[in-house]
Amino acid sequence: MEIIETISCLPVQDPPEDEFSAADLTWTKFGTADRYDEVAVIPYNRVDTFIIGECSNIECPTRFHIERGRKRSKGSLKEHKSDDYLEYKLYWCSFGPENYGEGGSILPSRRYRLNTRNRAARPQSMRGCTCHFVVKRLYALPSLALIVYNDRRHVNKSGFLCHGPLDRDAIGPGAKKIPYICNEIQQQTMSMIYLGIPEENVLEKHIEGIQRYCGADPKVNSLASQYVQKMGMIIKRSTHELDLDDQASIRMWVERNKKSIFFYQDNSETDSFILGIQTEWQLQQMIRFGHHSLIAADSTFGIKRLKYPLSTLLVFDSRQHALPVAWIITRSFAKHDVAKWMKALHERASSAEPGWKINGFLIDDAAAEVDPIKDVFSCPILFSLWRVRRSWLRNIVKKCSGIEVQREIFKRLGRIVYSIWSGVNALTALEELIHDFADQSLFIQYFEASWVPKIEMWLSMMGTLPIASQEASGAIEAYHVKLKAKLFDDSHLGALQRVDWLVHKLTTELHSSYWLDRYADESDSFKNVKEEYVASTSWYRASQIPDSAVSFDGEDRLFAKVASQKDGNPARVVWNPGSEFAFCDCLWSLQGNLCKHVIKVNFMCESSPDSQPSMSFQSFKDVLVDICKMPMDDSVALDLSMAWTLQMVDQIKQLVELKSSNDIGSVVNTLPLQWVSKKGRTSVGIPSAACSGRPLDSQITKTVKKSRKRKRIGRWR
Repeated sequence: MEIIETISCLPVQDPPEDEFSAADLTWTKFGTADRYDEVAVIPYNRVDTFIIGECSNIECPTRFHIERGRKRSKGSLKEHKSDDYLEYKLYWCSFGPENYGEGGSILPSRRYRLNTRNRAARPQSMRGCTCHFVVKRLYALPSLALIVYNDRRHVNKSGFLCHGPLDRDAIGPGAKKIPYICNEIQQQTMSMIYLGIPEENVLEKHIEGIQRYCGADPKVNSLASQYVQKMGMIIKRSTHELDLDDQASIRMWVERNKKSIFFYQDNSETDSFILGIQTEWQLQQMIRFGHHSLIAADSTFGIKRLKYPLSTLLVFDSRQHALPVAWIITRSFAKHDVAKWMKALHERASSAEPGWKINGFLIDDAAAEVDPIKDVFSCPILFSLWRVRRSWLRNIVKKCSGIEVQREIFKRLGRIVYSIWSGVNALTALEELIHDFADQSLFIQYFEASWVPKIEMWLSMMGTLPIASQEASGAIEAYHVKLKAKLFDDSHLGALQRVDWLVHKLTTELHSSYWLDRYADESDSFKNVKEEYVASTSWYRASQIPDSAVSFDGEDRLFAKVASQKDGNPARVVWNPGSEFAFCDCLWSLQGNLCKHVIKVNFMCESSPDSQPSMSFQSFKDVLVDICKMPMDDSVALDLSMAWTLQMVDQIKQLVELKSSNDIGSVVNTLPLQWVSKKGRTSVGIPSAACSGRPLDSQITKTVKKSRKRKRIGRWR
């Protein structure tokens, strides 16, 4: 095969099949005599179908992941070659060579054996496969993609097949006869075992996953049963104590799980202990749901009971549920320490997806350092009230006698917070509260010791930052409740002061729980798991209550009643309706949580003109007022501020319309027509040579000539 040094003469290949692979393309050697790769040009919109076809290889079924990616903006290159890229992505076989087991070297193929004594056993998907290719979206012709296949064979560095039915020494049950167990099937099986699902159900789902690759085979059932039993035995016998010394145990865990760590700083005389955990799946979810969206922090969990407090970074998934994407274990909240792990996390996401950016960061602690967030993420910061509300309500119910007293104190505390916008003196209202309820000595002592010294700091933070919505607060609280139930189980109370136990609990049970929730929702399997996951937030449960079930007490609306949807259950009473500090008499609310009855009643109050607006709306209105506030000299800055305000209002209206509409077509038809540039309008209607299969030479030459002509005209001027 002749080696070419430019791709301008390559034809564009577009196989008619819905899915095609490398076998359906004609490959050309590109490079020099010393080093060359096999290349082919296809339409850019067919890249996904090519990748699907490559994953469906009969001899070596697999999946490809993006190992590295880069992007350029159009016009960033003054001069460009025919193979320069606009987008660059390196795809590597998921059975690739990465291995971070003990020793860190690539382990050779070996026969199937699960060594229960070796807890550092190599993850079974890391087989040393060298198959990888590059997809370049061409700079000169963005509608085309150049496929550069660096290595088409699924072999290791020794040249032997390392996965699939032809691999004689592959790890896995009967790998000679059936395809290898991929990451997804293995993670599904592990998640089900960690969550305590019966073995027969685990085996059934495991066999279904394997049969997607190899079809029905009687031998599969027997081998899969052995695999599930041995996997369950390993998980059951596994322990968090890699060493009797907790600090040494953590060092060993860090050494064996480098791919799941984005930042680690050991404890010393000058440095505080910091451990940042993020699995590959969590990284994918953060990139997917955090890009141009929100990240929230559940901070200082277990500050009194754990050896080191736990902070969690959360994203909101497709159902607006809080999904943990990173765990940070540390006792230090100093600005320089927070900046360290935040920079490491941001760099990890940006290296995996260039251009990744969030639109907002939610905090729940008034003492949190906001400067690192601004410096690293360069985004607005919002404040969530869920921690304040939960702490106050739990202690009111616990320390105050009588439900009438409880709801009145909670209402008065809400007025103190609302004083940020109402103009009431917060300190005066606080003194009146302490004086009027002096007989509730337990609560007053708690409030004076824990909140009075810092109440001004919290109110100042609430008045400075925009307030997050109740839906976001409810989602964060739902994660917090689930985390507490997982960690503070009575059977683990003796291990709370060990960091290795906390790490083990997070990366096994909690991680598996959220992985299975997302998998059940997206694959529409595990119906019970999906139903429980969908209904896990009070916001969703409130949306299932019909409006007819809510009734208010006269015109004053001092309280509202929510009829139960289950026969025999009493109606719930919600006092102080329309406020974030509404008080419900249901068991879930009395435990300090934001219940579905409060959310539903607040839904109904939003349509009432007499009801006070929510705190999030109040803070949003203040932001708008600040934007359009008239400058002192009545200058052009006033026009600019007004323009920004109107632009923001128009965008919000479009988002609300899109959110409430069931037909996206009707929304699109009402949008104003936007013309593209003259060059774009002209070139859209011209048939591209790429579609007709003509060589690229004429198009690239034409582009270069046009650019030279513009330069000459510029010199004459």
